Parts: sequence; C-alpha cells; structure tokens
Amino acid sequence: MKLKFALSMLSLVSVLKLTAQEKQQEKPKDSIQKLDEVLINSNAIFGNKYVAKNRTGSAYYVSPAELKKFSYTDINRVLRTIPGVTLYEEDGFGLRPNISLRGTSPERSAKISLMEDGVLIAPAPYSAPSAYYFPSVARMQAVEVLKGSSQVQYGPFTTGGAINMISTQIPDNFNGKVRASLGSFNTATLNAKVGDSKPTLGYMVEYLNFNSDGFKNLPDNSNTGFDINEVVAKFRVNSKVDAKLQQALEVKFQYSDEVTNETYLGLTEADFANSPFDRYAASQEDQMNAEHLQLMLTHTLQFSKNFRITTSGYYNKFSRNWYKLDDVVFGGEKVNIADVLSDPITFPNQLSVLRGDIDSDEDALLVKANNRKYLSKGLQTKLDYHWYGENTFHDLEIGLRYHYDEEDRFQWEDGFSIINGDMNLTSLGERGAQGNRINSATAFASYAMYKLKYKNLTLTPGLRYENIILQRDNYSSDDPNRTGSGLSSRENKVDIFIPGIGFNYAFTKEISLFGGVHKGFSPPSNQEGQKAEESINYELGSRFVLAKVRGELVGFYNDYSNLLGSDLAATGGTGSLEQFNAGEVAVSGLELLLNYDLLSKNTKFSLPLTLGYTYTNTEFLNSFGSDDSLWGEVNKGDQLPYIPQHQLNVMLSLEHAKYELNLSGRYNGEFRTKAGSGDIPNDELVASNFIIDFSAKYHFSKYLSITGNVINMLDETYAVSRVPTGLRPGHPFGANLGLEFTF
Repeated sequence: MKLKFALSMLSLVSVLKLTAQEKQQEKPKDSIQKLDEVLINSNAIFGNKYVAKNRTGSAYYVSPAELKKFSYTDINRVLRTIPGVTLYEEDGFGLRPNISLRGTSPERSAKISLMEDGVLIAPAPYSAPSAYYFPSVARMQAVEVLKGSSQVQYGPFTTGGAINMISTQIPDNFNGKVRASLGSFNTATLNAKVGDSKPTLGYMVEYLNFNSDGFKNLPDNSNTGFDINEVVAKFRVNSKVDAKLQQALEVKFQYSDEVTNETYLGLTEADFANSPFDRYAASQEDQMNAEHLQLMLTHTLQFSKNFRITTSGYYNKFSRNWYKLDDVVFGGEKVNIADVLSDPITFPNQLSVLRGDIDSDEDALLVKANNRKYLSKGLQTKLDYHWYGENTFHDLEIGLRYHYDEEDRFQWEDGFSIINGDMNLTSLGERGAQGNRINSATAFASYAMYKLKYKNLTLTPGLRYENIILQRDNYSSDDPNRTGSGLSSRENKVDIFIPGIGFNYAFTKEISLFGGVHKGFSPPSNQEGQKAEESINYELGSRFVLAKVRGELVGFYNDYSNLLGSDLAATGGTGSLEQFNAGEVAVSGLELLLNYDLLSKNTKFSLPLTLGYTYTNTEFLNSFGSDDSLWGEVNKGDQLPYIPQHQLNVMLSLEHAKYELNLSGRYNGEFRTKAGSGDIPNDELVASNFIIDFSAKYHFSKYLSITGNVINMLDETYAVSRVPTGLRPGHPFGANLGLEFTF
C-alpha cells in the first residue's frame, strides 16, 4: 500500500511540476517541432505508420489500406505479414489463434498482451490468459504490433510484446459502408457501419455477421462451421473547438455471440493422409457457444497542445461452454482422446469407437461441458506531457491501472453411446463434477516512460511496476451449490519492477540505428510460491532507405531465467492451467522487412513489392522432466515446440485508381510439436508449407466496388498442428466474391 501511495503521489507531483514548466516556456521554433505529433486516436499505441517507424523499439502498424487489400476475416493471415510474429492455426478460419511474438509460447496467445482500443481484451488476462475469445479482425480499422523495449508501457506480458486492435473509429463526417460477400463452403460476411460527427457530438454503429458451413466433413453431413454476430456502438461528446479546456467523453458498447461446431478431436497420421478434411463421428456433438460483452468509457482531458490525460474504464464479460469429447471407454478402460490418436496401435478398439465403425456400450463417449464465465474490469489513466528545450524534445508519459479479473469454472461430463455412427445421450453428468472453482486476480500496475530527443539521438528509458494477487477458491466436485463445505483456497503474490531502455540514432534521413534492452515478464499462476516468468531481452536493428528500397533489419535475443509451462487442454493436456518451471531458455532471431515500388516513376500505376522474413532459434539451457504432453522429457539443447525457424512472406500488388490486384505468398517452415533436437520424428512433425492468396478489387465509382479473394490459390493440402488432439488441416482452396457500397 505504501508503494502504491508513493507512486500515486509521484504522478500528482509530476503533473503539478510539468504544468508549471509549461507556463514558463515557449516552444522554440526549430526543426525539432515536427515531433509535436497530432494524436489521432487516444486508444491507439502509434496511430499511424510514421510514428511506428520512428520508435526506439520494433513496431508495426497494419493500416486500414493494408487490411482492405485482402478483406481478411482471419487474423492469422493478417499477422503473418509481420516479421517476428509466429503462429499456428487451429480451425482454419482464425477464430482461436495461437500467436507468438519473438518465440514466446504460442498456445492460446497466452504470453502476449492482447488489447482492443488500448485495454486488455483477453477473457481474464491475469488469472486465465488463454484467449478463447478473440475479436473479429473483419471489424477492425487497424492493427498495431509492438515489440522491443518500449513495451513496458503495455503489460503484463512484456517478453514478446503487445497487439492492439483498433476498432472502427467515429468518423469526422457522415459516412457509412456496407460490405457483403459469399464464397466457398457457404462462407458469408456482412459488415455494415455508419457514423457522423458534429461540432460537439459523434457516433458510430457497426454490425458484423460472419458464418460458414465449414470445410470439414462429418459422416452424418452435419454442419462443421460457425455463426458469429457482433454489434459495436460508439457515442462521443466533446468540447467546442474554441474551448480553453478541451474534453471528450466516448462511450463504447460491444456485444458478440458465437456458435461454433468445432472440436478438439483431430485425426491419426493414417487417417489424415487418407482423408484430411474428415472428422470422426464421435465429434458430432462438439460445439462451442459463447457471448462477449464490453462496456468502455474513455475521457480525454486536453489542457493544452502539450498536456493530455486520458482515462478509460472498462468492463468485459465473456461466457462460453465448449461441449467437446474428452475420453472414450471400451471394455471398461477409459482413455483420453489424445492418447488414442497418438498411439492408435495400442488402442485400436477405442479408435474404432471414435470413427463410429463399431457400436459402443452406454457412456462409451464422455463429452465434457467446459462451462466457464469470465470477468475483466478495470480503470486506467495515462498522463502525457511534452515540452521543448534548446535543440531538445522531451516527453513524459505516466500510466496507472487497477485491474480485476476472474475465471469461474462450473463443468460437467455427459455420457453417450454411438450406434450406427450416431451418438445418443445415455447419462447426464452432475453439474460441477468436472471443475467447480474460481480463479481470480487483482493487479495494480504503473509505469513511467521518458523520451528525450537531442539532435539525431532519441532515448526512451522506462520503468513498469506490477503488484498482483492471484487466488483460487476450489469448491470441489461434491459442492455444486458452493456452500463452502469443501472449500480449499490458495494464493500467490507478485511484486516486481520491469525496467527498459531504448534508443534511436539517425545517421542520415535514410539510415538509422535503434535498439534496447528490457526485462521480460509473465505472471505466474495462483500456485503458492510459483515464480513469475522472467527474461532479459535485447534487440538491435536498422531502418534504411537504399536505392528506393525501404527496409528494416532487426536482431533479437531473449534470455529466459525462468520459462513457465502450462497444462492446457489446447496443447493436449488436462486443462488444469497448472504451471511449472521449465528453467533457462535462449531465444534469438532475425527479422527483415523490405518494401520497393517497381513502378515508382509511373504516374498511373504502382507495383509495390513487400518481403518479410523471420528466423527464430530456440534452445533449452537446462534439462528437466515433466508430465505435460507439450514438454515431456527435456534435455539441454532441445528446441521449443511450435516455433518454426524460418518464415517468409512476399506480397506483390498492382494498384490503379480504378482497380487493384494483390498476390501474397507465405512460407511457414517445419516445426516440432514436442521439445527436442536434431531431425524431427514423423509423429512430432508439422511439415512446412507455402500458401498463396489472391485478391482483387474494381471500383465502379467512388460509391460502389466489387471485391474478390482466393484463399490457398494452389489448393495445397497441409497440416497446421497436432494439437489440441491429432492432426488438423489448413483451409483448402476457397473463393469469395463481394460488393462494397460506400456513402
């Protein structure tokens, strides 16, 4: 409490001091003034490409124009264009991405700070960070990816970085858009939005529907797709232009619901080779039902051009019940589906039951209702003050956040038989018998970031503080009414400072050098005494323009002193979320981004070429043993699973005022699914792939356009992962045609 109070007083003193400074000085009229950037969106990290390219750390801004090129609804395809981002697919549509930044564990994107409009958006980012909810990229205006030392601003996960998705903003003038598309597998998208601004008022309303029959096949021909609806509404009231004190208050409401006929049950090696898009009959009841609600209130107080305070209150509520097969019983022996698919020779009868090839006894298929409710709420404020000295620019940013989140598990397991390939309910499980507990976290975070620019040198030292209390209340399977008769509780506390410093030096307008060092951090679980994940992270890079080629080359090295592993069902584990220490790990790599317009001298056409490459090397620096299926027995020198060494993205566009054509090719190198070294065993290998996408747009007028895209143009058949259970295919050839009406 003393420390919290001290930090609060420091913020207050800083405000008073800086306000006094502002009154005493006038801004010198020299070239340094161009740093006085206009803040476009208070909920953005960068707001535009210029700011992203001039940070002391690695950053990438996916602009509205870039998002429109392919009209992607799959966040995986958007992020693959960015060096340093590693991910593996799961469902083929990007509904539940597994994202890694610079070698962090990708499972359920649990080791990166996920945000929408500047606030944490994972269902329970501290107590249960696995992101079973992920916002639809189809309704996003821009996407920001932050890596490097300055990310101490955006915890709690500071090792790899942060991703901030910027939703559609309130427009300056009355306008709207309706986009509708239809394509393969009856995949359809409808996106409609309208908004306007008056001198003191503004609003925006948006609706999105994204649905598909799915590209996988069940024996009974039932739907393997999904149906997602999202509604977003924003309303803003602000001061008049001539007001001495500029204020704005924006209210955001977002609601989504989802029905997804998706399963954890993949295929064996033999069945995938024979028919990769089939699903076993025993997965026909698997379905996720989910709802998400966000309320957000943002107040901006602009004392002057130099001094701004932005405060946001947020409330996120997410509920989901993923009803999915967990175990199969034959001859009285219960076997987890992961064990059946990984060793079908040992469990041939269980596999036959999964396929529906033989009739089963009652309760042969145990389907768990993974029923969970999540709550995330908080209040955060950010003070930004900048001033000018002689040949210098100064900027001080101070942030405070109070946050609470929880995961409420209340799960059960039903029994089914399978007769002639059809599943029949044979017993209802007792509610709460498969999980009856609440995980919660209370966190206070603060940071200070100072930016100093002197001539061609920019320095950004920063310090973050996290105080976290993690708790678990386990009511046990014998207390479904939660009377507390069998209650057991545990608690874990974290108190940590996270420093970082970055620099940028411009040798010329065409060449600059940047780098930094910062502490990496990921919160532990609520296990008493569990240590947090910590690392020291380094980066050194250059931004350059050579012969009209714009580029960025970055080397990074992350030195983990304590990597944490987690027992996740998404990786074939039990889903307990229990963490364990994996010890020392080194992650190093290289990121390259090149841009060149092949028709730069042409006044009517442009032909931009973009190339992105990522090399990542991972290595355990110690040996240990674990029961977790993702890690298993680990020896010194082993590589981390699910991190390919090589990734390459190439995009070529032909752009004209009336039309554009875009071609994108992505190479994803092979990776292992268990820690190891040397040649990857076939049963632990996900082979490399090269996927080409194509899109086109033609403008009939400034109001009406026709769009089209092709996913997996060459119709490559490839595996994307072996988790949660068994081999899973990537999206096959798919074509979509759409119309856009703008007004």
